[in-house]
Amino acid sequence: MDARRETRISKYLSRHLRHDPGRIGISLDPHGWVDVDVLIAAAAAHGFTFSHAELIQVVRANDKQRFAVVDGRIRANQGHTVPVDLGLPTAVPPEYLFHGTVARYLPAIRAEGLRPMHRHAVHLSPDRETALRVGARRGTAVVLSVHSGAMHRSGREFRLSVNGVWLVDHVPASFLRFPG
Repeated sequence: MDARRETRISKYLSRHLRHDPGRIGISLDPHGWVDVDVLIAAAAAHGFTFSHAELIQVVRANDKQRFAVVDGRIRANQGHTVPVDLGLPTAVPPEYLFHGTVARYLPAIRAEGLRPMHRHAVHLSPDRETALRVGARRGTAVVLSVHSGAMHRSGREFRLSVNGVWLVDHVPASFLRFPG
């Protein structure tokens, strides 16, 4: 499978497993799972066909490990805008985590901190390089340092997704270090 096809399938999966499953007539269970065969059939019925082998290749090859397949079911690992409970346990974060963004959002972030916006949680990266790649999706990236250890000690809960993304409800501006 070529890279363009792989990207197209990955984006299709993200849209329907994270944001709009009803658009193709599927329902996610309370934890975000759907049967792989149900997903493939629904996609085909809505004009987008891919094989089981292609789906598995996309899941395995995805550099951000956005999806998981277990026992014939698939789900997105995080980033949902539809209600799901991923069942992720709380975890103690490292002292610092990172968040990639772009400069145009900095005034709002300075005023309100990091908010989940339409997602269930704020996504934080374990290293600057990952945060830089995340931020670069929308332009020239700016990487913010998050004093996650201090946040945790102040009583805020963190969760760790299976693909290494740290999730938290909100990051107040007082726990952020801005560049420059």
